[in-house]
Amino acid sequence: MQGSANLNVMIKAARKAGRSLVKDFREVENLQVSMKGAGDFVSKADIAAEEILKEELLGARPTYGWLGEEGGGQDGEDPTRRWIVDPLDGTTNFLHGMPHWAVSVALEHKGQIVAGVVFDPAKDEMFYAEKGKGAWLNQSQRLRVSGRSRMIEAVFATGLPFGGRDTLPASLQDLARVLPVCAGVRRWGAAALDLAYVAAGRYDGYWERGLNAWDIAAGLLIVREAGGFVEPIREGQSLLESGSLIAVNDPLSQPFIKAIRGA
Repeated sequence: MQGSANLNVMIKAARKAGRSLVKDFREVENLQVSMKGAGDFVSKADIAAEEILKEELLGARPTYGWLGEEGGGQDGEDPTRRWIVDPLDGTTNFLHGMPHWAVSVALEHKGQIVAGVVFDPAKDEMFYAEKGKGAWLNQSQRLRVSGRSRMIEAVFATGLPFGGRDTLPASLQDLARVLPVCAGVRRWGAAALDLAYVAAGRYDGYWERGLNAWDIAAGLLIVREAGGFVEPIREGQSLLESGSLIAVNDPLSQPFIKAIRGA
């Protein structure tokens, strides 16, 4: 796909940050890690990747605002646009030497996500989309959500809360409703990639509670541009503000959403 200038900037920035992360991933045992909270770690690699993204993205578009996992938010001269960035989604996987993590970059314009990039450096997979232009993998592979229509044949993904998070009871209730009626549920620990995999048809659907805007901003657009649905778990809530979402293909949308909402 021939992307816009903004999308090209995003892809270039994600690749540069990804190269930095891969170097550190090879020496993961030597990384100095500090504790951010129960089960939530930040590494020097994470911070360095965000600095690269900030330099590349704000260097190219200095008037845009910024929201990043490590550096927080800042307003730009242009109040209608901001970058929403997760430099390392799947930090726990990264720190344990598991090659399943990603760089996520989204562009928001007037409250809507208009471009998104999810880059998996370990597998060299670049998922990306622009509003109204479809979703793509690497140079030319068009992404489509799966066409499965039977719950019993479907594989879903989710995230399970760690530590003392208060979403554990609801997550266990979700599993009790979904597991008996599907082919399986996966928990791989990287929300951005879970959404990208729904877009690619690898998962038939995905749900999770209590995420942050930078975890899901790019992925939700990629799913939508691949023909999927993304909705808040609780009707009427904002996806980015609530961080609780359901992503699924069209044929399974009604039974899957019904199962998660407990209706």
